Amino acid sequence: MHTVFRIGEVRQIDKKLSLYEVDLKLTSDDDQQLRQLTDHIREESSGSSGWHRIDDPKLANIYNNIAVTYNDMGDYSKALEFYEKDLEITKKALPSNHSDLATSYSNIGQVYNDMSDYSRALEFYEKAHKIYEKALPSNHPNLAISYSNIGQTYNDMGDYSKALEFYEKAHQIYEKTLSPNHPSLANSHLNFAACYERMGDYAAALKSLLSAFQIQKKAFQESNPAFASTYSWFGRVYRNTKDYSKALDYFEKCLAILQKTLPQRHPNFGITYSNIGDVHRLMGNYERALSFHQKALNIQENVQCNSLNCATTYTNLGETYREMKDYSTALIYFGKGLEIREKKLPKNHPDLAVIYHNMAKLYLGTLKYSIAKENIRQAVEIAEEKLPSNHPHLLDYRETLEEVQKKL
Repeated sequence: MHTVFRIGEVRQIDKKLSLYEVDLKLTSDDDQQLRQLTDHIREESSGSSGWHRIDDPKLANIYNNIAVTYNDMGDYSKALEFYEKDLEITKKALPSNHSDLATSYSNIGQVYNDMSDYSRALEFYEKAHKIYEKALPSNHPNLAISYSNIGQTYNDMGDYSKALEFYEKAHQIYEKTLSPNHPSLANSHLNFAACYERMGDYAAALKSLLSAFQIQKKAFQESNPAFASTYSWFGRVYRNTKDYSKALDYFEKCLAILQKTLPQRHPNFGITYSNIGDVHRLMGNYERALSFHQKALNIQENVQCNSLNCATTYTNLGETYREMKDYSTALIYFGKGLEIREKKLPKNHPDLAVIYHNMAKLYLGTLKYSIAKENIRQAVEIAEEKLPSNHPHLLDYRETLEEVQKKL
């Protein structure tokens, strides 16, 4: 959804069912032809003639297409502008309970989610969901997608129990309506894996990942872009279980697929470089870690990306410099990461606890114990509120708190 591709190769994979697999290459955010097309459609639709002679529903569709293009280019404010124009026309042209109106609300919710404005994203996703519940059968795929969207937003907000609740509702619909090897079921398992990984239940995350992977192996060829996300989540889980060689292997598999399917400066490269850099840090390969984090920043600071991904790279860089005992540089990067996360995330988000913990360890290393205590208490308070009682992060934070208290 919200992507523009060029078609590479088309292969028939099931003659009886007339099923085909299509190799797609995502256009870059600075694709010249894409920009020309966007400018042309925008010009044609903004005057008092031409497109304005078309009836409103068709004009709404044009606005929607322009919005999709801007969203793919990472220009979320422009995407929002045209989605709102689409919504304005759609509200006048269709009944208030029409499913197309729900789609318009959902599109706006997606943009707000991409902008990390999660409260607004939820507001529009819930408007869409109320319409879907009235307009569609209880097992309709769009209803499952709606549940997944809401679940994703709760997951991004750090409310993992709520996220699981909505992911489960979506999964139940998929299981009832889709074949066992349908790609949407694989995506559903990936949603579970992402949530379990954040909750620190790595065994459950691996189980969900394996379920997704088994479906994808039957549905796609090995080079399919769908595997990139799965490999990345495998890497995250193995990194958390301290199996760094496996983590690195999966992140590199993810990178290999991205290199075949995406433009060189796509934001997903930044995420993957940062993940690889973090594994090298954990293995003690600090120069390699710095090299990959810099590759990530070269993309994230110069291409329109989700700023929270940039915050993660800053945090990883800060932790690398802290372990190298370059505390002044580490503090600079922790500050950059903290500024973004405090601006974008709820005050009790677990990702804030991560930085508070990192800064506590830094101040512990520089013998500033009172400041260390202030930071680690914030980390513990957030983790106790938002994470399971046996979460590895919470256990680490409490251990650091005890260490700080012994120094006071």
